Amino acid sequence: MALLTTQPNVQDGTAGPTAEVPPKPGTRGRLDADRLRELRAIEELTLEGIKSAAPAPALSPAQDLARLLFGEDRARVHDRWRTLIRNQTFRHRPGRTPADQAALAYDWLRLVNDTLEEPRALATDPRLLASLHEWTAIVDGGGSLCTVAGIHYNLFLGSLLDHQAAQERDLSPFTSMQRIGTFLCTEVEHGNDSAAMETTARHDPDSGGFVLNTPHPGAQKFMPNTSLTGGPKTAVVAARLLINGRDEGVYLFLTPLSDENGLLPGIRVRRLPMRPTAPVDHCLTAFDHVQLPREALLQSDHGQLTDEGTLTSTLGNRRKRFLRSIGRVTTGKLCMSGAAVGASRAALAIAVRYGEHRRIQGPKAGERITINTHRTHHAPLLTSLATAYAMTFLHRTALDTWTTHTHDTREQAERLAAITKGWITWQARTITTQCRERCGAQGLFTANHLAHLPDYIEGTITAEGDNLVIWAKAAAELLLNPTTPPPPTPHGPQELTNPHFLRTLLAHTQTIWHTRAHTALRNQPATNPIGRWNNASTPALEMVSAHATLQAADAFLNATQQTTHPPTHHLITTLCHLFLLQQLRPHTGDLLAHNHLTPTHLHQLPTLTENLTENLAPHLTTLTDAFDLPPEYLTTIPITNPHHTNTTNH
Repeated sequence: MALLTTQPNVQDGTAGPTAEVPPKPGTRGRLDADRLRELRAIEELTLEGIKSAAPAPALSPAQDLARLLFGEDRARVHDRWRTLIRNQTFRHRPGRTPADQAALAYDWLRLVNDTLEEPRALATDPRLLASLHEWTAIVDGGGSLCTVAGIHYNLFLGSLLDHQAAQERDLSPFTSMQRIGTFLCTEVEHGNDSAAMETTARHDPDSGGFVLNTPHPGAQKFMPNTSLTGGPKTAVVAARLLINGRDEGVYLFLTPLSDENGLLPGIRVRRLPMRPTAPVDHCLTAFDHVQLPREALLQSDHGQLTDEGTLTSTLGNRRKRFLRSIGRVTTGKLCMSGAAVGASRAALAIAVRYGEHRRIQGPKAGERITINTHRTHHAPLLTSLATAYAMTFLHRTALDTWTTHTHDTREQAERLAAITKGWITWQARTITTQCRERCGAQGLFTANHLAHLPDYIEGTITAEGDNLVIWAKAAAELLLNPTTPPPPTPHGPQELTNPHFLRTLLAHTQTIWHTRAHTALRNQPATNPIGRWNNASTPALEMVSAHATLQAADAFLNATQQTTHPPTHHLITTLCHLFLLQQLRPHTGDLLAHNHLTPTHLHQLPTLTENLTENLAPHLTTLTDAFDLPPEYLTTIPITNPHHTNTTNH
């Protein structure tokens, strides 16, 4: 498949797609990586020249906001991927079919790999892995790359590295991309209840190895990328370990699937229809008594197989063993959150730029004004911007909590990652849809990068644990605590102009729903567990939503304290204030009924929201410039360019 690149059009001087001779197999990644290293070297020399020529100037508000959004570790965590997506291969290409994109995703995966000094480092660095999703999700077809990258580096390579004997395995075929890694867990009849999966790995006492088998069609592995697209593949397969007929629970097994000549004996693969917006070679996969060596079992303290064929484990509970085996899904949740955060920021940047140069008839004859002038247009965008900032700060908090967790805090860190993933991806669905609407019919064209984002977000809502299911689990865990901590007394006056008072009101909201859920749980007999949960589930999920909002509010308020630059501090504080008011609106009735709000507060709420919106409206561009999207990305999107809004050439 020939890649397309943008070259000047000699007829009209605009940029247009032209065919490029494809490089030899296996060289595309190296060629593009060389170019990326060249770009980075130029940037470093330029920066050094600027530093030596004059003192560093003060940061602009947009630059200071970017510092808050991307953190002090930005150069290591984010700049690599920001540079990556400047490459021409990531630009929109008309006529690219889903099959083309599915194949291209593996070319891009190798390009990612060639930019790494040590691929293992990416698999073991949640911040770097999440930021890869944050930046690559925004390009045309980036959802495909995010999918295969998350599977290869996190679920496959990460699982190998997390288990013992990783240093004894030869991982070079996977770190060099001679073989692509994939991960097989979910089955046709076992999705969110994958702990009940039926694929088996029977221990063979004669060989010391295992026999991997799919007992019936319902036990086929559902949706892994196991086709021959992308080259030879090896899988980490979750299967039920059987020893002398005893079910020891679910463990992971390293299983080669294919080589240069095709599928290996006993491996059955059938392609599934491709998703049009993030096409990947998803398949149904089954095993017909596939022989595996003893080394195929991924062992750790949760399960060790002795030479005599006896399993020892520090975890007596089979469910705990399963959860430990698939522990990589927590990092996966953070990656899905990162992709949703990046997609939301990109959608907002596109919509705001479009609104700045799209002109319509003004109130005076012959007058033309931008659509961003209208409150009906910029108010929804500002609300979404405030939420996108909160999403970013919450994501950073969840990442920090996970990367610094201890044995004692692991459960709390896992729960925060799950709650964060649900809240962020659901917010991203609303934001990307809102941005598409604000751009009207132009937003429906794929060249303008908005049409595919909501569909891709739907995938993040389901991937690495369906949102509703992981929130239900979090709700049950939070309900184990008989009470929630009482909200602290707010600093300053109890007025809606005080953000700390608003934060306290959100904490009261969580307490209200926690009390309702706990009461509902007790109102059903203990002999009817399903009835108890059904009775409590609705208020319990509202409690989790309030809890997530409170975590986002805390992350946002903390960010407002991280700058002393007056223009930046004013903007970030005002935006945080708007976010808090918007999150409070659905709960004013409860807060009034519980005497946390007064009728006067309720009368003030609409006017205060309008005043904040009016103050922020002139700063729409500054707030989105802080997202620091590469010019190579933005200028090739027709509706972001005031001089090139004709989509017919794309």
